[in-house]
Amino acid sequence: MKKIYITISLLVIFTGVLHAQSLLATPDKKQPLLIAEASCGQCQFNMEGKGCDLAVRIDGKTYFVEGTTIDEHGDAHAADGFCEAIRKAEVQGEVIHEKFVVTYFRLLAGQNPEHNE
Repeated sequence: MKKIYITISLLVIFTGVLHAQSLLATPDKKQPLLIAEASCGQCQFNMEGKGCDLAVRIDGKTYFVEGTTIDEHGDAHAADGFCEAIRKAEVQGEVIHEKFVVTYFRLLAGQNPEHNE
């Protein structure tokens, strides 16, 4: 039984390390760098789904994000959090099966979040 717990723990740690490495710390100079609106898909962009999930709006079209999560960028329910405001972000990635698979994601600082009231 102890071996099962150790194996599961190692798998969880290994998965976390792989996920952290999949999102680049700096943008890829060979790929376009886009400025997107980023927010909670359900709370701010009125997308269908359960719970709160990170989404981006690029050229007027919204996509749920894969490669990073809503919780990796602060408290989603804070005054400037994704469930309460639409933020600007620099992103790189591609749309695959109607989801934006992100390889680079950075919130832009010094902006006033847009509140959807």
